[in-house]
Amino acid sequence: MKLSVCIATYRRNERLAEVLDDLRKQTLLPDQVVVVDNDAAGGARAVIERLRASGAPFRLDYAVQPERNIARTRNRTVDLAQGKWLAFVDDDERAPEDWLQRLMEAAEQYQAHGVLSPVEPRLPTQAPQWIRRGKFYDFPHQPEGAIVPLNCMRFGNILLRGDWLRAEPGPFDERYALGTGEDGDLLVRLANKGARIVWTERAPVFEPIEMSRMSLRWLLRRAYSGGQEFGRQTLRGMYAPAGLVHSAAFGLRVVAQIVTAAMLAIICLPAGRHRCAKWIITVWANLGKLAAFWSPPLQTYS
Repeated sequence: MKLSVCIATYRRNERLAEVLDDLRKQTLLPDQVVVVDNDAAGGARAVIERLRASGAPFRLDYAVQPERNIARTRNRTVDLAQGKWLAFVDDDERAPEDWLQRLMEAAEQYQAHGVLSPVEPRLPTQAPQWIRRGKFYDFPHQPEGAIVPLNCMRFGNILLRGDWLRAEPGPFDERYALGTGEDGDLLVRLANKGARIVWTERAPVFEPIEMSRMSLRWLLRRAYSGGQEFGRQTLRGMYAPAGLVHSAAFGLRVVAQIVTAAMLAIICLPAGRHRCAKWIITVWANLGKLAAFWSPPLQTYS
């Protein structure tokens, strides 16, 4: 098989059905689609059976991974995938008809081992105006064809060479459990071993953001978790050589950033809630970095 699409899912049956329907309409059809359900009750099985009954234009494999663990669920998708290339998309995203074709074209054009592309947020119509103005759900873009910086690695919309994944232990680190960061951890490990992971603007997917995430509380929790993971990887030497002096300098820099961001949050309050929130979120992200020195990972999805 040349191309497998991997989806880890948990109790998002309607969203899963939508992205599976997107895959049926691809200009470049996958050879295989793998869905691994992290719901012990196998709640997504009915979605899979309906697609099979209607005649899926690709091989469709489904399995249940009952232990609540995102990394372990993703590992099961890799176990089942037989393609030379593995594309990953989340169960709550939507894929345009040329998504897979554009990813494969970019991999060939840039002679890449992996291709990352944007995940564009779609806010609910009732989203607060301050969240719209702050663009808190936007991810940073990179120049077309550029090597993705180590601190911008993430899943959600990615194509990877299967042989590189299968050679890596795990490949996802199951110690992350229900925390975030198992995706960035894997990609940084691959990049540090020589994998060429590039960026293309040409293959975006779209993520409808749930109304339950339209709050400062959610944004702070996400920022803390992301900062903590960045701190852990920094202290482990995944971005640059680590040591006692390096760690001390990192800690001092984080403290300075906390103080500066807190002051800017106060100063920016008259300029709008979204500007103030930006700096409060920066404070929380840096608190997460600081917590990496002593705290276990935050279980974001527990």
